[in-house]
Amino acid sequence: MKQFTSILALVLVIVTSCNAQNESKIKNIENLEANVDALVKQYLDLDIFSGIVLVAEKGEPKYHKAFGLANRETNTANTINTKFDIGSMNKSFTKTVILQLIEEGKLKVTDKLGQYISGFPENAANKITITDLLDHSSGYTDYWGEDFNDLPIEQKRLAGLVERIKKLRLQFEPGTKTAYSNSGYVLLGAIIEKVTGKSYHQNVVDRIIKPLHMTETYVIDKNKVPNRAIGYYKDMRGNIYNNLGFAEAPNPDGGFHSTPSDIVKFYSEYFYGTKLLSKETKSNESFFGSINEGKSSGKASLMAGGFPGANTAYLEILRDEISIIVFANMDEPVGEQLAAGILALVRGEKPKTPSLPANQNIYKHYVKHGIDYIEENFKALTENFHSEDPKGLILNGIGYNFLREGELEEALKFFKLNVKLFPEDANLWDSLGEAYFKLGDNEKALEYYQKALAMDPYMESAQNMIKKIEEKN
Repeated sequence: MKQFTSILALVLVIVTSCNAQNESKIKNIENLEANVDALVKQYLDLDIFSGIVLVAEKGEPKYHKAFGLANRETNTANTINTKFDIGSMNKSFTKTVILQLIEEGKLKVTDKLGQYISGFPENAANKITITDLLDHSSGYTDYWGEDFNDLPIEQKRLAGLVERIKKLRLQFEPGTKTAYSNSGYVLLGAIIEKVTGKSYHQNVVDRIIKPLHMTETYVIDKNKVPNRAIGYYKDMRGNIYNNLGFAEAPNPDGGFHSTPSDIVKFYSEYFYGTKLLSKETKSNESFFGSINEGKSSGKASLMAGGFPGANTAYLEILRDEISIIVFANMDEPVGEQLAAGILALVRGEKPKTPSLPANQNIYKHYVKHGIDYIEENFKALTENFHSEDPKGLILNGIGYNFLREGELEEALKFFKLNVKLFPEDANLWDSLGEAYFKLGDNEKALEYYQKALAMDPYMESAQNMIKKIEEKN
């Protein structure tokens, strides 16, 4: 009897141990579906979200649902198989291929840009390294401009973008600062092509998509992607528009299409596996080094992408292998904010209540309370705005909205408040100069264009307008 009791006790210990190991790290997992449903409903009620939500633990889905419409014109609903533009998540694919080439001895982190791509100014060609491009410290920032959306499609593809970047000026000496750089990742894509003799897209297919069996990920022009979500964004009044003119071609900095269930295959391997990159490579790379803390602290690492009408967010709790993925075909930062709210639920915390996007919120309260109220409550009114973007963009966007509609005095109120709130931003003084120029006040226009140029001696718009006003006078 004693022996039987001992065996029974041993079985109980083993069972208890197994149950402990299999126990979910998600707090209140039995209420996860109801809690996430309730949170998503708050976003749906504001009409600021449509898309897919996936919560997985060790790769196993715990919550997976689609919401809203993939195409508002045809009334087509999103499903969990709808393909979404993943935006800057592409950069993780580009980085992976570059690190693979370094593993293979075909690249070195110290290699210079000019070794692979000709036609760049000497300062860029001889000083920008592979590390600078990977770490956003090359000195090149963005290639977008007011003319970009009207360019022929070929100029928006990789080769055309490289030629465009060659004409940009460096914002700082390579390797001395960091500034988010779409241009840097475009150049990495061009280097991949030069080194391998194959297209960037074929490299991604051969090196990542096929090995991971990512059957729902596309690296083709978005109008050829099947079952695709159309992106939508709203102006300050809440009028909705599609984003068909944005990001037509996939490039090394953004534009692939995928689903949450497919992207979790990639990031699970990216964070934990050795099929794509060796442990040694990861241990020597700055990003993987920076996230090591999360393996013990429970901190979540964020990967995200977005542009008007698209926002994707991937949060990974490395310690617990919990993945939270939100794909949205509406304006950023809704995907990131909803993902952060779900993260709070997973941790047993209360999520933040969603609010209207900053531009809509500002306009709504301006109509109701006036410009002084906006100044006094600016911080609270602009909580729903991308944390990495300068907040001067908000009032500038509203000002230009009024300017396009011919409401010059209304525009002027917002431009004047903007330079009061953010006096160190040369671009905002340039915008104020434009408002006065359209009002016919050349004296004040010249004053503010000159101020902008004093702050940024390379600002072409200010240079051109100063020349135009002085010639007119």
